[in-house]
Amino acid sequence: MSGVTVVLLVIIGLPVLAGVIGVLLYNRLVALKNQVEAAWSQIDVQLRRRTDLIPNLVEVVKDYMAYEQETLTKVVEARNQAVAAREQGREATIAAEGMLTQALGRLFALSENYPELRSNQNAASLQEELSATENKIAFARQHYNDSAMSLNTATETFPSNLIASRFGFTKSVYFEVPEEAREPVKVDLR
Repeated sequence: MSGVTVVLLVIIGLPVLAGVIGVLLYNRLVALKNQVEAAWSQIDVQLRRRTDLIPNLVEVVKDYMAYEQETLTKVVEARNQAVAAREQGREATIAAEGMLTQALGRLFALSENYPELRSNQNAASLQEELSATENKIAFARQHYNDSAMSLNTATETFPSNLIASRFGFTKSVYFEVPEEAREPVKVDLR
């Protein structure tokens, strides 16, 4: 092989190799973005299930917890805010769901004070369903955060960051509990 042939192969081969690498990086970013979207939809399914269960739970417990109207009202308000936040994007949804989790925690803590409520089969089965849904939400949240971390790493590291910035791939937000919802549930058992 002559020197001219080698130079021609290098001149032709380098752009082709760069193009192949660019396509592979682009396809990887698309796959990671789709994985994040699929993980978010799993969270959304569980969040919708939880918000669907809450009116039934409130309806069952309100007869037993007549003196806890403020707590019940906060649960209903937090649920309504969580439903409305879905239209406002992921960050708003994450914040509203954190507040709903806190309101539900307070309701469950207070329900321990009502033996008749604890023995009610409907209330017990609704609490079990909500607890199972909370576990599913936690699992889906972990999967989503893992997927978001993979996409965020790919959009920030070289050389995929070059493709990400050129084609508009952005970092994904993590599903984190807001600071207000991290505080322990305060229950006054006077």
